[in-house]
Amino acid sequence: MERIYLDYAATTPCDPQVLEAMKPYFIEKFGNPSSIHSFGQEAKKGLEDARQIAADILGARPEEIVFTSGGTESNNFAIFGVYGAMAKKGNHIITSQIEHHAISEPCKVLEKHGCVATYVKVDKDGIVNPEDVKKAITDKTILISIMHANNEIGVIQPIAEIGRIAKEKGIPFHTDAVQTVGHIPTNVNELNVDLLSLSAHKFYGPKGIGALYIRKGTRINRFLHGGDQEKGRRASTSNVPGIVGMAKAIELCGEKMDEEAKYQSSLRDSLIKGLLDKIPKSYLNGHPVRRLPNNVNMSFEYIEGESMLLNLDMLGIAASSGSACTSSSLEPSHVLLAIGRSHETAHGSLRFALGRWTKKSDIEYVIEALPGIVDKLRQMSPLYEKE
Repeated sequence: MERIYLDYAATTPCDPQVLEAMKPYFIEKFGNPSSIHSFGQEAKKGLEDARQIAADILGARPEEIVFTSGGTESNNFAIFGVYGAMAKKGNHIITSQIEHHAISEPCKVLEKHGCVATYVKVDKDGIVNPEDVKKAITDKTILISIMHANNEIGVIQPIAEIGRIAKEKGIPFHTDAVQTVGHIPTNVNELNVDLLSLSAHKFYGPKGIGALYIRKGTRINRFLHGGDQEKGRRASTSNVPGIVGMAKAIELCGEKMDEEAKYQSSLRDSLIKGLLDKIPKSYLNGHPVRRLPNNVNMSFEYIEGESMLLNLDMLGIAASSGSACTSSSLEPSHVLLAIGRSHETAHGSLRFALGRWTKKSDIEYVIEALPGIVDKLRQMSPLYEKE
């Protein structure tokens, strides 16, 4: 049985060209880049070349790129680092109700230690209103963090507009761009951001490596203490193979972005239309247009998302019921509740995330297979029988 992977938002396979770029740094160029001998300097060159590539793609300076272990660390670094550095000025953070847990959980930790966090609401399409962010600002606000695009419903936020507001008020502005880097343009100057998080495994790079862009002049405490790596901002021996792989991955995405976005958008729209046409009581979650080119999130009444996932998996189709980080939770998605879905409808949701190797025939197979699964499960539901 052919297996179809439609969970690219959870993680992506490593592009073969990325793996080839990494190989020498495991065996031949294996030195520690902090060492002054030739082995170390060889590794350091690979690291700094990669830093330049990442900076070029983001429209940043190389010294503004700090390598991390991934998106969660980058988000934690931004939240805790800025809060610690700005604590004498204020204690207020503004974020949104639909952030990834790598943002909301650090905020909750800080709230136990005197932080005041405002979680701005979104509309029914999952979009933050910049005016709501502006109204939430106080003289104690020291950080605004709004994600670039949501990991569950794929909605793209008006980051540039929010960034202008933050800049006018002199408030550091962070965006979690884990789902967008490599897929849509993420120029830090066009977005008006001071900090931006990214993770390589979301754009065909290796797991365990990411970065935090920190605009020059942004006040932020170091995150890991120990050595002087990353100009003293993040101690730890550099993961040179991962960093080189991330740079190659982001470089390839830059070359393919327009072509892939166009192709994936076409498949995405076909999948949405096909499922809405064939399955009664089904709904698209999130804005129909202002969404990532590869994201389809839908709710189906009277059934559980997990049941659909298991049935799809038996047919060789891999999808998700939401964020991979919360896949074991029995609670409905906080994102779907925030856009107004009921608990019952939120439980009956699926996320399909397309990618570089998704074929038209894959989408056609899902459109053919899922209606039968939904009908079968609904026939087993007492709620559906009463309808």
